[in-house]
Amino acid sequence: MAGILAIRHRGEHWRLKPTAGFYLLGLGSYAFIEFGFLGAYSEELRFAFTTRIALLLFAVPALLATGKPVELARTALSGAPLRALNRFLDSKLIGIMGNAVFGPVFALAAFSVFLTPIAGTLRESPGAQGAISIIVPVVGLIMVLPLTELVVVRTSLFIVAEFMLAFVELVIDAIPGILLRLNDNILDHAAPITAAVPGWFPNALRDQQLSGDLLWFIAEVADIPILILLFIRWSQHDRKEAKEIDELSDEEMDALTQAHLKSFGNRSD
Repeated sequence: MAGILAIRHRGEHWRLKPTAGFYLLGLGSYAFIEFGFLGAYSEELRFAFTTRIALLLFAVPALLATGKPVELARTALSGAPLRALNRFLDSKLIGIMGNAVFGPVFALAAFSVFLTPIAGTLRESPGAQGAISIIVPVVGLIMVLPLTELVVVRTSLFIVAEFMLAFVELVIDAIPGILLRLNDNILDHAAPITAAVPGWFPNALRDQQLSGDLLWFIAEVADIPILILLFIRWSQHDRKEAKEIDELSDEEMDALTQAHLKSFGNRSD
């Protein structure tokens, strides 16, 4: 809102579509998760806890990104604040998170916590529940924005490797959900609920199985947009390279061919 007001103060207007996306889709989904069923039963039910975290990590940041927050910040800021923002966006941290493989790898590491007693401790801690509401969406947003708004320069070989690794991650990051679903032991070692609960509450094992089912589903679905973004990036890079080659003169094309053949001959030797 501050960015929109700053732009309006200069006599300009921010687009309605990204504004609606940010508030209705982004903040709306956050409110639905945090103040709805998942937020209300996150301490008592394993499947509500794990589903809430998975959606805060993947769905909410993706919907917030429809508001183009980076573009808005760059439009609203000027001078030293803008330079500081650009330095942060050009930092190694953003460069690493701009790699499309980072998200699934991070999700695999994060979701593996659900297979340990740490998950039970976090679920039963009000302080941890409050921290999750803030930290998880912020981390997810940092992972999503480099893919949706920042142009990260990649070579063709890197993009192909990134694409292949993303397909591998499509299978790997489902492992925590599969293990939760198939395991007959209660992995988080949380104490059973002794207070009166609604009759529809599942028992501990069924609760864990539902947690695994939903986590497995969300992990698989979350990889699809990443693969689509990679395909788009690959297509754009390929068109850009083709255009650059078409613009070369005959002499430049001949010199490029000779250099390529010479490089190939040196490798063969």
